[in-house]
Amino acid sequence: MRLAIVDKGKCMPNKCADLCIRLCPLNRDNQDCIVKTDVNVKIDEDLCNGCGICNKRCPFEAISIVNLPEKLKDDPIYRYGVNAFELFSLPTPKKGVIGIIGRNGIGKSTALDILSGNIKPNLGKYDEDLKEDEIIKKYSNTLLGDYFKKLFKKKIKVSYKPQRIELIPKAYKGTVIDLINKVDKKNIGEKLLKELNLDNIKNRNIDKLSGGELQKLAIIASIIKDSDVIYLDEPMSFLDITYRIKVAKLIRGLEENIIVVEHDLTALDYVSDEIQIVYGEPACYGIFSQSKSVRRGINEYLDGFLKDDNIRFRDYSIKFSGYAVKREVSEEVLFEYPDLEKKFENFSLKVNNGSVRKGEVLGIVGSNGLGKTTFLKLLNGGEKPDKGKIKKLKISYKPQHIFSDTDETVLNYLKSKAKEEFGSGWYKQNILEKLGLGKILNNKVNSLSGGELQKVFIAGCLSGDSEIIAMDEPSAFIDVEDRLKVAEIIKEFVIKKEVCAIIVDHDIQFIDYLADSLLVFEGISGESGNVYGPCEKKEGMNRVLKELDITYRRDSSTGRPRINKPDSQLDKEQRKKGEYYYV
Repeated sequence: MRLAIVDKGKCMPNKCADLCIRLCPLNRDNQDCIVKTDVNVKIDEDLCNGCGICNKRCPFEAISIVNLPEKLKDDPIYRYGVNAFELFSLPTPKKGVIGIIGRNGIGKSTALDILSGNIKPNLGKYDEDLKEDEIIKKYSNTLLGDYFKKLFKKKIKVSYKPQRIELIPKAYKGTVIDLINKVDKKNIGEKLLKELNLDNIKNRNIDKLSGGELQKLAIIASIIKDSDVIYLDEPMSFLDITYRIKVAKLIRGLEENIIVVEHDLTALDYVSDEIQIVYGEPACYGIFSQSKSVRRGINEYLDGFLKDDNIRFRDYSIKFSGYAVKREVSEEVLFEYPDLEKKFENFSLKVNNGSVRKGEVLGIVGSNGLGKTTFLKLLNGGEKPDKGKIKKLKISYKPQHIFSDTDETVLNYLKSKAKEEFGSGWYKQNILEKLGLGKILNNKVNSLSGGELQKVFIAGCLSGDSEIIAMDEPSAFIDVEDRLKVAEIIKEFVIKKEVCAIIVDHDIQFIDYLADSLLVFEGISGESGNVYGPCEKKEGMNRVLKELDITYRRDSSTGRPRINKPDSQLDKEQRKKGEYYYV
């Protein structure tokens, strides 16, 4: 079985003079394997022999030819259109929390859209309008058949928190409390507003909320509905480290059947009863694995190999051991900052003096509203301190909120940042290839997905001549594999260039994997912030985890950090010793 995928955003036959059409051996033999449409090309998958010429020679990397096992031929769940992405299986809701892990663009959100009834399965027949009875009959011998039967007859109640929470203000006009009162069938809405610290803004219009506030509101709204099944698509995005743990504990306490899609491995591990892996080829096809125990599922995902199916879906393993331990860095101080103070109308920040060394990655952790972003702005000149003076630094800064309002290409954007270094082999190998940007260089910046845009801005931040790399939440929108690649790239960059990096992030596993030392922001969110550190990572992590009231251990197989189950033997032992962070 063969899939031919054409990226409609990249395919530009008018600019390449129909190169794929001219080179195709079948076309040269007077067969219409590749033909031109109004704006793109169309590939006949039945005719295509998989020679690989079109996808290898396409100057815009717009074509993918994928060979699939014959057994999948009769199992498509949904296809978006001709030469478009195809999904081959679905998770099945059942008692407890099923965690879903997989790369971006591999069908996780599509699966939730189907299960929630937003998309009707077409069984790969994208040009037909299938009747509901045909879909039920297709899966009559499976649990999915019974599920679809109930879903189509509205005998199952579904609650769905979408990935794209920024669209909520467009769908609902009104205040926070108006929305809560409208959907609250459990009479716990106001209680949850207090738990997640939204009660002070309950009379605010939804279109005035921040990303974190919108996310918390969306989670509450999905939980308080009258539902049998709850689908949560990336509930941890935009949330700080404190609320990720609070939300995870909240989800664990629910009685409904729950499916959670999440890239934060620590949170997914903590919240799930079972794990399902989605594998395949991003933007081409996706397949859901069978359910596995949490530890086994995450470890098999990291290993890239499904033992029961004897399938290797990634040609390398993701290893944690060796990264979280103390790393030797230069003793040479690259820059120092003095005691700093900054006061706003309703917020004040105090920072103790500190220094960062060559080749060092300084991680910054703490709840939202304590001044982490303000601190970065003080360093790069975006804000002026009321006390203390920052000497002018050669700093490259990636902000927390990234925008895509330019219609220039990724290629031109990065060339403007990297200048002559862009053409070097080092830049191509260590920035473009490792971040996977080669395939989108000809795309316009304003057409990119959230994850693609984040990686482009990370690459831009690592371009040019700077002494300090400062990034605010670089893991946002990025999947697990790319998060760890980004961490490796930053580490290698500061060593190679003999610079330093200051990284703010809420994914505690990402920071643990990346940082050499920590700044811990503490205080009263939205009122006052103060800073503990810089300190050694072990000391800082122990302080953070104690505040979060969780203990960490290392997985014996992969070395990845895991949250201990509350009141487990190891949890009790570590608390007694005051060792919240693993040794």
